[in-house]
Amino acid sequence: MDNYIKKQITKSQIEPLCKKYNIDQILASILVRRGITEGQDVLYFLEDDMRFQHNPFLLNTMEDAVERILQAKEEGEKVLIFGDSDVDGITSTAILYGYLKKIGMDVQWRLPLADDAYGLSIAAVDDFAAQNGTLIITVDCGISNFEEIKHANDLCIDVIVTDHHNPPETLPEAVVVIDPKVPGCGYPFEHISGAAVAYKLVSALRFAQSDFYGSEICLLNIEKNESDGSFDFDILKVRNLVKVSALHETFIPGKTDIYNMKFMRFLQGQIIYVWDSVQVKAIFADIFGSNVEINLYDLKNEISKIMPALKTKKTEELKKLSLIAKYLDEENSTISALFNLYFTWCKNIISLKNKSLAEDERKEIQLVGIAALADIMPMKNENRIFVRNAIESIKKDGPRAGLAELFVKLRLTPAEICSTDLSWNVIPALNAAGRLGQSDVSLELLLSEDAKQRVILAEKIFNLNEERKNLVGYATAKIHETAKNSIEGFNNSLCVVIDACINPGVTGIVATRFMQDFNVPCIAVTYCNDICIGSMRTCRGLVATDFLDSFGDFFENHGGHNAAAGFSFKKEKLEEFIARLTLASSKIKLEDEEPATEIDAEIPPSYLSPEIFNLLERMEPFGAENTELNLMSCGLVLHDAMLVGKKEPASLKMHFNSGKNLFLGMFWNAGNRLNKDINIGEKYDIIYSMKYNYFRGTKSEQLIIKDIQKSN
Repeated sequence: MDNYIKKQITKSQIEPLCKKYNIDQILASILVRRGITEGQDVLYFLEDDMRFQHNPFLLNTMEDAVERILQAKEEGEKVLIFGDSDVDGITSTAILYGYLKKIGMDVQWRLPLADDAYGLSIAAVDDFAAQNGTLIITVDCGISNFEEIKHANDLCIDVIVTDHHNPPETLPEAVVVIDPKVPGCGYPFEHISGAAVAYKLVSALRFAQSDFYGSEICLLNIEKNESDGSFDFDILKVRNLVKVSALHETFIPGKTDIYNMKFMRFLQGQIIYVWDSVQVKAIFADIFGSNVEINLYDLKNEISKIMPALKTKKTEELKKLSLIAKYLDEENSTISALFNLYFTWCKNIISLKNKSLAEDERKEIQLVGIAALADIMPMKNENRIFVRNAIESIKKDGPRAGLAELFVKLRLTPAEICSTDLSWNVIPALNAAGRLGQSDVSLELLLSEDAKQRVILAEKIFNLNEERKNLVGYATAKIHETAKNSIEGFNNSLCVVIDACINPGVTGIVATRFMQDFNVPCIAVTYCNDICIGSMRTCRGLVATDFLDSFGDFFENHGGHNAAAGFSFKKEKLEEFIARLTLASSKIKLEDEEPATEIDAEIPPSYLSPEIFNLLERMEPFGAENTELNLMSCGLVLHDAMLVGKKEPASLKMHFNSGKNLFLGMFWNAGNRLNKDINIGEKYDIIYSMKYNYFRGTKSEQLIIKDIQKSN
């Protein structure tokens, strides 16, 4: 077990989390070891409610996008949604197209097909112009399409870019750019998928149909200090459920000139909400005299209609009721609690007026969750909310149309679905169509209203996925030795394969396979006609987009994320490309090859019970930046063991006695160790992860053994 370490932590690190968030010591120790100790980080591991996602209007260009789309709707403009061909692009397109079509807009979609390059194309712009189209909305692409957007502008077509890829220093001249990675965009979390950005736009458009859109209101709270008779004024200005500005002032009778206080100008012309208008008016009368009248809206009267339990609550009690307050680093103030209640009230009013809202959002969130996993977004912050709600919706409501037919074809049971099933089965199948130049098949599956057609499309996607597997297998087998031998020529820092046998649609998968095999970043390139098409997959700290940016204007097109990127260039530049790669590889500094795996927690045998699997459910979904749990238990008796599996090497099916329970453990490909260094009846220390096993409708707990040694 030399390759495993357990960080030493203290009670002083664990106990504050236990007390503040009412969690047990084992969960708290896992969070501490993973560096999840700040309230805003802990929130997304303990809460699942969709209300904890970030407000779309925090993106400071969101209202501009909403206004332009509403204008297009009002004037009957023709709109094109242009997406990418991968799962993120397909789901992004489905989400936005579905909503715009539902509200009656003249909308169409287009994706890259066959040999089309990534991103918006001149041809797509020209074809749309020929139809007298006037608005293009890109999803999951567009942030680097300078020439194409300029061409659209020249043809009097406006472009709204919604993207999530790393932006260039200078943005394209679109009428609106929405990208959480743009510096200064106002959004608190940049690592969301393109589908999440499209979902944010749809959410903002829905909000724009409410009476709350565009209105600026003030939340006011006044508290009297009995000790000195002073009054504290707290005011929060809110627009589209976003905190715009805040003011705190203290008025001391006989000392402060009330007419010089800032709050007078702050409130002028505003709609003012308070918790108890009678109480606040009495305070105003106390300060200004009984002749002063101020128009106040009583939030308590409105909220108590939908939350009757709050009708008797006094202002000072509000902050004790706020669920989110314990996660906020800021002071748990009454004005913050008032904002949270106002936010909840607005959302409830909108839901009551839109009966189909909850169902529509559940269908969309299934796609947002799948996109987050497909694009390997970090499983933290609101991505956890998206994926958890996606899985919960699939289990409880059933997969949305299109996904349901694909689940049947893939023999997946919705009630048993988890993030691993989505990542290893559903996502590759949806991706296969785009990789083989038929991304429209996957999109049509998600959009079709014809059940029979969806069954046919699901069958086609299944077959395309089988073809994709064969293409990857053929290419990786043929060039495996070439890939391995290339590493030395690129300063042991890079694996490079350039071969026409690689299908253009699977360069990313091939690069990923070799990166995993050789533990160095990999670039896979193929060529089609006169264009070379490549993908880069990185590891050990190398940022893909930074590496490709260092090539300057060499590429026809390039872009992506920190760990995955794509590019294209003219085939005549191939020798120059190899020379540049050789030089660039000499400057790469990779992180250590095999960092030790960290153990999240040691579970004493007495704690090893079915209830410990609550840890698994709480820490899911696993993925980027939230790897599966590595747990350790010591002194477990091996009760029995048997060989399983038809292929060599066989695996071990084992049962461990924790003193109170027998636990099933699976140790893959370790059958040859039975009756050698693994013997029934002896005590062992084990390192393992946890997994639920489903068999004939029965759900059971099992341990996945990663390492084992005899107890001292």
